[in-house]
Order: sequence, then structure tokens, then C-alpha cells
Amino acid sequence: MIRAFGGPLGKARLRACPEDFRVDEILPFRPSGGGEHCLLQIRKRGWTTEAVARLLASQAGVARGAVSFAGLKDRHAVTTQWFSVHAPKPCPALAPGCLDDGLEVVSATRNARKLRRGALSGNRFSLLMRNVSAPRRAVERRLLAIARCGVPNYFGPQRFGRGGRNLQQARAWLLDGEPVRGRTVRGLLISAVRSDLFNRVLARRVAAGSWDVVRPGERAALDGTGSHFPVEVLDAALRRRVVQGDVHPTGPLPGVEGDGPRGEVATLESEVLSEEPELLGALAQRGVRADRRPLRLMPRRLAWHWPAPDTLSLEFTLTAGAYATTVVAEILDTAEE
Repeated sequence: MIRAFGGPLGKARLRACPEDFRVDEILPFRPSGGGEHCLLQIRKRGWTTEAVARLLASQAGVARGAVSFAGLKDRHAVTTQWFSVHAPKPCPALAPGCLDDGLEVVSATRNARKLRRGALSGNRFSLLMRNVSAPRRAVERRLLAIARCGVPNYFGPQRFGRGGRNLQQARAWLLDGEPVRGRTVRGLLISAVRSDLFNRVLARRVAAGSWDVVRPGERAALDGTGSHFPVEVLDAALRRRVVQGDVHPTGPLPGVEGDGPRGEVATLESEVLSEEPELLGALAQRGVRADRRPLRLMPRRLAWHWPAPDTLSLEFTLTAGAYATTVVAEILDTAEE
């Protein structure tokens, strides 16, 4: 991917151990304290989100479909995330405490509604990068620039599977008709295709120097929300909000219908997307609805320190659906373990 700040300043090692990559989910609501759903805050290490969901269902004596979560979290990290279990009666087995090796119920309460996918206001990341080869002053200048300007909001490599396997499988399914079983897997493959197309548009905007600029005809997004609006006139007030990081330009998550840009922004997007007419046709054939995603990502509450001369500790909060590795890639080239 084309980087906004001239490429990484050096190398570092990320995830030497799971404790070097910590993520805490942030709920956008306060639990109601009553209702048919048990709302659990789980801390996990070495577990996939799906494996935790299956275990919770077993412990509660309910079907797997009664367990919900807001988002997937990495197995090779220490993560705190929320699950809901539809269990009208009390579940002593889901009380706070150790559930299994590497798995703990941090808190348990009741809620009137199930937890739905994407129901997060964001995630708080705490990262430790070891063996940093870049000069400290250069790293800190880059961090200050990121705090001020943000970074291009690329989908991270996790979206595409190991070695891009999800994209390869998606092409085989969508273009060559190879069978894919399971709605969940098909959904992941479609997401990989749309994410790749978005990344291509974003890379073109980065190359053009317009990834953080709102232009007339743009669909602009409000920071931290899923809403976007057409920009007819770029007045002084809107320009100020763009500079402050409250409003961002957007790029396409291709599909059918949906609102798109006009003018030169639409022309640029069409040029990029026209490289994959068969994939666009396959998405339309399956009725995938088009959407928009901000081109810019603003890491909030960005802080750092150096526990050792070659070790960088980073903390920041990102909106839901954003990737910490996208932020890191603008600073250092990391070889993940």
C-alpha cells in the first residue's frame, strides 16, 4: 500500500508475545442492568472469538445462536471484549472468574437486548514494539504528525487472510464458480473483495495527496459514525471541521444502490473500480448493498513512551472497524510473530 508519510522509518518486532498486543472494546451504551440477556466482559488470550462463543453456549446450556458478540478479536493477543447470552434465567456458570486457561469473565450484568455485530464505539489498543531500529526523534515526529493529521484508513492484511488466501478463494468462488459452504464464510469472502477494492481507491487518493481532503461532490463522513452526506459547497466551516478531523472524505465499499460521489471524485473511483468489472458484477448479482467508509482514520488519545531504548509502547483509541496495524504501518515495518 502507498503510505502517506513516506514509508516506515525502520523495523520493529510486534507481538513477540500476546501481551504485546492488547485490545479493549468500548461499548457505546450503558447496560440496562435487567432483561433476558446476560452481558459478559471477557478477557481472552490464545482464543478465537468464535471458540469463546461456543464455550459460553456450552456453559450456559444454550444453543450457539443464543450467544452474540460485537466484533472479532485476534487470537494472538490479550483482548477484552463483550458477549451477550440469551438466558432469561440466572447463569451461575457465567459469574465473574476463570472460565478456562486463558479465559476470564471480568464482569457480568444483564441487558434488555442482545449485543449486535458492530455495536461498538471503538477499541483501545496498547501495543509494545520491540527491537525498534528507527531513531527515536524521527519516530516521535511521525507520531506527532499522525496525531495531527491521522492516517489512511486501509483495511489491514488480517482482512484478506494469510497470504491473501481470502481474496484468492473469493475470486475462485465469485468468478470461477467454485463452491463455498456456509453463510459466514461467504460473508468473509465478499468483505475481503470489497475491502480490497476500497484499499485500491484509497491508495489512488493517497498517491494524489487527497486522502485527507474533502472535495466538492464528495460523500463526507462524520468521525466515529456510520453516516455520510453529500458535499455541495466546501465552505470555511466545513474546511475547518476537516482540518480538525471531525469530517472525512469517503471511499466505496462496492455493491448495488447506495449513494456515491459526483464529479472528479466519482471519475477517480470509476477508473479504479473499472479494473475489476467481473467482481463488481458478481457483487451486484448477489445483491450486496453499496456503502461508504472514511478514507482517513484519526487515532484518538495517542500516547507513547520508551520502556527501553529500543522498545516503543503505544496507546490509542480507534473507531470500530479500524486496524491498529494500519497506524503502525505508517511508522515502522513490523515482522509479526
